[in-house]
Amino acid sequence: MKSRKEALRTAKKLFAASLVDGRLDLPTVKRVVNKLKETQPRGYIQVGEAYWRLVKLEIERHRAIIQSAVPLDEPTKEQVVADLKKKYGPQITPEFALVPELLGGMKIRVGSDVWDGSVKNRIERLSENFN
Repeated sequence: MKSRKEALRTAKKLFAASLVDGRLDLPTVKRVVNKLKETQPRGYIQVGEAYWRLVKLEIERHRAIIQSAVPLDEPTKEQVVADLKKKYGPQITPEFALVPELLGGMKIRVGSDVWDGSVKNRIERLSENFN
């Protein structure tokens, strides 16, 4: 069985090979996963798990989830996407979701970054100050 460090090192090499012009190439990812399943080298499960984690983090890094309490009009959507592209680059992929529980405002998640300008969050922060 490969050590955890060896598996991570191998996964990082496979991940680097999955990048084309600095971007994740999904057909290459599929080939890597299929080759791992097919050959089943020593410690392939650990390598596969580490590799999948790296792929998932890369995908999340370029995905913006924009939640709002009410439907956003097109100019607002365009402005939010333009601002995100300015900060994260043109490869950002926006996903809009309607979440009435927010009560108002927006919540935006890009990778591990979260901006919560929702009314629900403000109320929760206010209630913490009074408890």
